[in-house]
Amino acid sequence: MHIKKLLGESTEYDKKQAVEMRKPKSWLKSISSFANGNGGVLIFGVTDCDEIVGINNIKEASEFVSQKIKERIDPIPEIIVELHEAENEKYILTVTVLKGNETPYYYKGDGTVEAFIRVGNESISANATELKRLVLLGRNSSYDSLISDYDFQDYAFSKFRERYKEWNGSSISEKSFASFGLVETNGKLTNAGVLLSDHCPIRHSRIFCTRWNGLDKSGGQIDALDSAEYSGSLLILLNEGVSFVKRNMKILWRKTLNSRIEMPDYCERSVFEALVNALIHRDYLINGSEVHIDIFDDRLMIYSPGGMPDGTRVQDRNIDTIPSTRRNPVLADVFHRLGYMERQGSGLNKITSAYKSAINFQEGLEPKFFSDRVEFTVTLKNLNYKSEAKSEAKSEAKSEAKISELTDLERKLCKYLQKNPRVTQMEIKEKFGLSRSKVQRTIKNLIDKGFIIREGSRRNGIWKVHIN
Repeated sequence: MHIKKLLGESTEYDKKQAVEMRKPKSWLKSISSFANGNGGVLIFGVTDCDEIVGINNIKEASEFVSQKIKERIDPIPEIIVELHEAENEKYILTVTVLKGNETPYYYKGDGTVEAFIRVGNESISANATELKRLVLLGRNSSYDSLISDYDFQDYAFSKFRERYKEWNGSSISEKSFASFGLVETNGKLTNAGVLLSDHCPIRHSRIFCTRWNGLDKSGGQIDALDSAEYSGSLLILLNEGVSFVKRNMKILWRKTLNSRIEMPDYCERSVFEALVNALIHRDYLINGSEVHIDIFDDRLMIYSPGGMPDGTRVQDRNIDTIPSTRRNPVLADVFHRLGYMERQGSGLNKITSAYKSAINFQEGLEPKFFSDRVEFTVTLKNLNYKSEAKSEAKSEAKSEAKISELTDLERKLCKYLQKNPRVTQMEIKEKFGLSRSKVQRTIKNLIDKGFIIREGSRRNGIWKVHIN
């Protein structure tokens, strides 16, 4: 018998060489984690290298395993204990643990009470936040469906109403707020309702956006070229987050016979889908952690608190076969009604397929997904990064060739901007004793000649000089 046949369709399993009787916690924590997750199979009599060593007294071992599960796992999970005869008269013991409906399933023994969860191929002790999530799951509930302390009548929903009418062609009725799971019969908002209100009071429901200077967060003299913090309705966060990306990315273009083809740094559809996923599927039980958008020269990263709902790691999975698991089903349903996402949960596929359809996509620039127990991160490569670098190199060479064309004032101003990239026109006026119109004309001449460019926003941007 081959070990793979024992696993069947199970993606979660642990292999144990023997039934440890003196320290049963070593394998009982796997029972707890499987019951708290999507189920799994515990196999005794097999090494980590898939060598079948067998169990000596298979009947005694199976009885011991069953007894310890009943004694030390609370509540008792649904299990199937089976004996399998392998080659050379060796026996293997398997314990199939079904997905539990009464989470959390605790291990009780050695003076401790712990619940375990599955992260990757490990069974680890659940922390306080993860325990809250398991309790909600055991109640067949979710964070977004819980009743808050906020009254519906005290909050406005202008952005939500506006989008609903735009997408559905009619105004939303007051009754629909209840049917959508946003308001309870006592007039209290659910957490989903609070998150969709114009002035959402849940402080950790925010987005931090930063355009960093360079390839990491230590950009030298100027760390950040642009930054912003947004709060409010999830619809506001979505719109502002997308707008931040748009204003901080460049669009190259190339001519065709009758028109031109635009080539943005990032596929806007992929950015939109990744941000929707981050806002809807994040773990709102994690306090003090927000969604982040970090833009570097060569990539854009969208971080959201909380890993995969089932405890697996997305980088170990085939995104084409990941089933739809909605951590916040009320929010997911509302965003579907607003036309922002599908019920089937195909967001990751959309991110990848949209990126690959971009005119400037090349092999090696595919979106990357990473998750662990506390985070989910999507990385989108800058599709123009190499082309842009070549273009800047040509621009610098061209500028150096024409440096003799600069006036004394223009040379002095370029050197001043190199040392003071955040300086304002008013500060230049005072430094050089010039009129405002003279400063504006000089800067315009330098920009037209390709010696300086303005990067970032008007208020938070910097001057970039192409002179060494």
